[in-house]
Amino acid sequence: MPVSASPLVAVRSRPAAPKRLLASTIGLALVSGHAAATDNHGQPEPPAPELQTTDLKGVHVQAATLGSTSPKLTAPLLDTPRSIEVIPAQVIRQTGSNSLLDALRTVPGITFGAGEGGNPNGDRPFIRGFDSQSSLFIDGVRSSGSQSREIFDIEQVEVIKGPGSAYSGRGAAGGSINLVTKAPEARDFIKGSVGVGSDAYARASADWNQRVGENVAFRLNVMDHHSDVPGRNGPVQRRWGVAPSITFGLGRPTSVTLGYYHLRSDDVPDSGIPYDNPFAATSPHANLNGSGRPIHVPRDTWYGLRDRDYQRQDNDTGSLRVQHDFGDGWLLRNTSVYARSSNDYIWTLPDDSNGNFLLNGGIWRRGNNRVSRTDSLTNQTDLTGEFATGAIRHSVAVGTELSREKTWRDGYLIGAVDPATGKVVPGQTGSIVNGACTLGVGAPSGWWCAPVLNPNPHDPWHGPIARANAPVDIVTDTRSAWAFDTMTLGEQWELNLGARFDSFGTRSDSAAAKLRNDSDFWNYQAGLVWKPAANGSVYLSWGTSATPPGVDAGDGADGIAVTNQDLKPEHSRNLELGSKWNLLDGRIALSAALFRTQMDNARVATGGRGSPQINAGKQRVDGVEIGVNGKLGERWTIYGGYSHLDSKLLKAAPGDPASRGKRFPNTPADSLSLWTTYALTPRLTVGGGAFAMGKVYGNPANTKWVPGYTRLDAMASYVVNPHLTLQLNVQNLTDKYYFNEAYTTHYAAVAPGRSAVLTADFKL
Repeated sequence: MPVSASPLVAVRSRPAAPKRLLASTIGLALVSGHAAATDNHGQPEPPAPELQTTDLKGVHVQAATLGSTSPKLTAPLLDTPRSIEVIPAQVIRQTGSNSLLDALRTVPGITFGAGEGGNPNGDRPFIRGFDSQSSLFIDGVRSSGSQSREIFDIEQVEVIKGPGSAYSGRGAAGGSINLVTKAPEARDFIKGSVGVGSDAYARASADWNQRVGENVAFRLNVMDHHSDVPGRNGPVQRRWGVAPSITFGLGRPTSVTLGYYHLRSDDVPDSGIPYDNPFAATSPHANLNGSGRPIHVPRDTWYGLRDRDYQRQDNDTGSLRVQHDFGDGWLLRNTSVYARSSNDYIWTLPDDSNGNFLLNGGIWRRGNNRVSRTDSLTNQTDLTGEFATGAIRHSVAVGTELSREKTWRDGYLIGAVDPATGKVVPGQTGSIVNGACTLGVGAPSGWWCAPVLNPNPHDPWHGPIARANAPVDIVTDTRSAWAFDTMTLGEQWELNLGARFDSFGTRSDSAAAKLRNDSDFWNYQAGLVWKPAANGSVYLSWGTSATPPGVDAGDGADGIAVTNQDLKPEHSRNLELGSKWNLLDGRIALSAALFRTQMDNARVATGGRGSPQINAGKQRVDGVEIGVNGKLGERWTIYGGYSHLDSKLLKAAPGDPASRGKRFPNTPADSLSLWTTYALTPRLTVGGGAFAMGKVYGNPANTKWVPGYTRLDAMASYVVNPHLTLQLNVQNLTDKYYFNEAYTTHYAAVAPGRSAVLTADFKL
């Protein structure tokens, strides 16, 4: 279990060695294939292995990989009374996913929220309607800090749905996401891929595992990536990463695994498209007829500035895991992780909050910005085992966690135009520019304002940029303990019980205020499982979550503030009835669930923005989910599901009566994900996917929204020889113009257009 942690000094150079290694290895794969053909000249060609029709590793509900990575789950997935979805490595590879957000699109019921300045730019998934930005984990340890996560070192992704603080601690009102990294194995191999495609796409990765003696194994994963964003006229993605790990005592009762992870990103971020804002009648720029959806402009309309916009991230993680197997099913694991995540950006938010679209024919290039660094140190201990009390068999897990997260954040002062003089002055403030393009677009505004149509990303913006020097320091301490027990009461009945206690404290220190919140809370999980057959289960479960102010550790969407520092944690609960079945001799897994999630003391403002908050909101989502994965035949695989979410704000803020009865932001009523492949021959496999989502609102009042969409993908792979496979992915096959992230006020993010990528996967 190799994972992430950070050195004190972030690596800044770009290594060239991984590229040379990949080029050499691809060459060896091709040569070995040619040599094999030469050696067999005149002999019948041996049948190619049916690589594309093997079982989906980790997908079957009794997959051992999940049990080994999540010790709190004390029963196989088939008998776990909760909705859990696993995205295996094969689905990640076949769909051409390169980031966490790419991979998560295969899971229905998950949407993505957009960032800004205060709410940072980075991964922000919503699970069943609740923000899960602060409920992301790597090998079971919380991954703090705003960041955009890669998958080059990821074996599989696990999504636990429904309030789950008993499993994950604070937050997890809608669920949590765990990334399982690639660990050293007891076999030697070298594999990787090189991909080229449209929109300047170039990606290379390698995965090398080597035994060193009988009980030591080393593994190294490296990656380099560059691409433009398909269909957009400006955004660029550049990143590279390296992840070595080593295990001592492999296969022995006691083992030690050391891991390190580094990811460096240097992007030009996407600015999205502004909403056609419906302003109130009291606004000086009234637009009563605004539709609330993004304005109608061509998809390649990018309002950013190449001379100003950037986003740089450094993520470093170092881990130490000590594991001892006592025998008779008892296993002790202790994991220590130190991580550092930095996020530094200035990017254009296309702002029309002052009615420029109608009044002045322009879009204000609002310069949202942030510079932050989060350091976290976590020590976690897990003990799992089995025993019996009379006729009842117990499968138990107990554990503790100690962690400290420290976040430092600041911003930038960005040059602006003084309307009175027309001169550029330091410091972007509302009193200077106020978001209005009254001086016109282009040069008269100092390039702060762009035309609605055909904005030029290369406009010569030369305004001054200076650090704001108004830092905020946040320290968050957590002490936790938990216990879970699955009791087998007979051949057909199991009872699952679990509880967790968290002592949570966070404090924020800045020139403006000193804030503090201390919360102690319990969370619970209970489930009753009936097994009408060995290959099926029916369950009824109940679980809770707690979300205190400052759950984001100072670098997310739910920070501590003057308005909420004295409030109690928000409490959510989930009631779920579900069933899971393994059919066709275990080749296919089906699941279905009905659930209700409710939060009775949501934090809401007593007035306008910045007013004090109270625990008075009430939110509820009723839903149904269906999942399927596995093999329908020897050649046909399938992975996907459907989700229906009926969300409702039962009780909104006192100053916001218009939101009462409305749907949750970022929560579509319906979403569907389906990925399937078919092996036409032992060498040739074709596949495709359909990803559909209904209308999504950006704000609680449901006045800002993006329309629903259906996206189609296609894939074909060909096994050249046992060492080389070629794969062609066409993403967004019909070039659908749609939006995949909705922000609460100003804009929506544009999804990539059609792209094609040819990848050579090799192994030695």
